[in-house]
Amino acid sequence: MTTHVIGAGMAGLAAALAVHGPVVVHEAAMVAGGRARALPDGTDNGTHALLGANRMALDFLRGIGALDEWVEPEPDGLPVLDMADGRARRVALSPLGWLRAAKRPDGLTARGLAALMRLAGPGDRAVGPALAAHPTFLRGFVEPLVIAALNTPVQEASSRRLAAVLRRVGTPGAARLLVARRGLGPDLVEPALAAIRARGGMMHHNARLRALRIEHHRLAALDFGDEVVVMGQGDRAILALPPWEVARLLPRLRVPTEHAPILNLHFGHATPGPVRFLGVLGGLCQWVLVRPGAIAVTVSAADAEAREAAADLAPRAWSEIRQLARAFALAGDWPEEPPPCRAVKERRATPRHRPGDPPPPPILALRNLALAGDWMEPVLPATIDAAIRSGRRAAKALG
Repeated sequence: MTTHVIGAGMAGLAAALAVHGPVVVHEAAMVAGGRARALPDGTDNGTHALLGANRMALDFLRGIGALDEWVEPEPDGLPVLDMADGRARRVALSPLGWLRAAKRPDGLTARGLAALMRLAGPGDRAVGPALAAHPTFLRGFVEPLVIAALNTPVQEASSRRLAAVLRRVGTPGAARLLVARRGLGPDLVEPALAAIRARGGMMHHNARLRALRIEHHRLAALDFGDEVVVMGQGDRAILALPPWEVARLLPRLRVPTEHAPILNLHFGHATPGPVRFLGVLGGLCQWVLVRPGAIAVTVSAADAEAREAAADLAPRAWSEIRQLARAFALAGDWPEEPPPCRAVKERRATPRHRPGDPPPPPILALRNLALAGDWMEPVLPATIDAAIRSGRRAAKALG
């Protein structure tokens, strides 16, 4: 009884490690990891951070022996530079940290906090309009959280999805921010592939699924163009693909059709370390990850920025990075001229999480075919944690 996993993103890798018996992973690209992949030069496709609340993802890292390589770069609170007035401060991500006035978000009041907590009640509405009466709190804390977690502009973001995030970060340790020490390749994807191989699993790269052959409500064969894999009586498959690929293969299935982009800028600039993670308000940059060998900038919900040329974006981002370096005394040299920069634009990074979005389709599309992917998460937004959850759910659904 063989399980075929189509797609080697995080959902597919998690599914491959959760199924019982022989497993074969088929990946259309030459590298694994999906949107959490490493680029040919070793840098990450994008900056991916985890929170202590992402228990499924942390359990996955623990299972593949990689958890110790994820570090907490800012245990004393997130360094944030406000470009509007040049103010630099540390902000606690956990509500428990707000007991110290110096680490409270701007505009935090009892009424503002109560308005945020009301979003966790019944119903689903846009976050921005619901907090319009608290503009400073919205700008200084809620909007950055929404854009980072939901990758959706705050004026249209779902309060139901945000509430799911808020419920998970309120407990002790749940708001700890973790990043890969060396990068997603060595600290996430490669250990996962090694764990799959250690269990006897096989990887087939450059294998794009062309079509599904279905007979009597059962998956009969996987058509890869130059090869057709006939499904035996006990064989199963998991489609761990983005929604547009699933729609191509199963056109009657309802999947998300509107997505939001993420822009990542990678600067080749060496620093002596340590690893740092910093935030920017009111600028081009949103999050800046500083590693000894490179600096990565993330711009989520980047509808406008994704249309700009890298040559125009790099000087703007580098100017903000230099201001961050001065404000928080980052080690190393920070020349005025921008170092070499690579722009990576994921135009369909995640679904847009809006109020009233329909639920995902059933996990079992056929008796022996399950669906996985961060877009299959019914409660949480599309993240690494959601992808891993969906992969494990798909494996469980197949028995």
